Amino acid sequence: MKAKQIISQPVGLPVDPKPAPMPGAVVLKGRFGQVERLDASRHAAELWRILSDDDSVWTYMFYGPFPDAGTFSNFLGKIAALENQIYYSICDQEGRPQGWASLMEIRPADRVIEVGSIVYGPGLQRTPLATEAQYLLARYVFEILGYRRYEWKCDALNARSRRAAERFGFSFEGIFRQHKIVKGRNRDTAWFAMLDSEWPRAKAAFEQWLDPKNFDASGRQRRSLEEIRNPL
Repeated sequence: MKAKQIISQPVGLPVDPKPAPMPGAVVLKGRFGQVERLDASRHAAELWRILSDDDSVWTYMFYGPFPDAGTFSNFLGKIAALENQIYYSICDQEGRPQGWASLMEIRPADRVIEVGSIVYGPGLQRTPLATEAQYLLARYVFEILGYRRYEWKCDALNARSRRAAERFGFSFEGIFRQHKIVKGRNRDTAWFAMLDSEWPRAKAAFEQWLDPKNFDASGRQRRSLEEIRNPL
């Protein structure tokens, strides 16, 4: 018999093939507020109040702006009911919604998930709660659900979103050119990701930044998230 030829080719490291669970209707509590499942009946009126006067919020989104409160509420009801993309309201200490984010592009078999469709109202932008919400979602994804890869994608022209991704500890992976057509315009998409092996370092930086000792009496940060994660 002819001997079987042995072919040596590089392959990836072995990985536990067990799929990750889908995200669900959890409440993620923090010091500055909490993240909870979006509920149009409870959240729509306040979200419309804080978002209706600023059309720039919707510039890079697939949806919006909305002509009236009814249309907006109907839209929230539809996205809140989705089962393949889970929307979460970001609420302040008084329980008032200040924006939302979703866990999307969910691939449980590969344990890959994306945080996206992020809308922050004016009162949420550049606040500790805005950062804490991203920490709470990332911790949920990695530590509770067990995903391996956490993605962040945005319009390549959305400089604010790209800065935020890098600030939170995501690594830039490249540009998908002519990736989508959004509202009749071309969209090149910037891709970022964080791996489960990178989460401990990102987590430690988040927690040091969120620590009360990192804020002065006026609530200003003493050290930035980037300075904590990448000390000189």
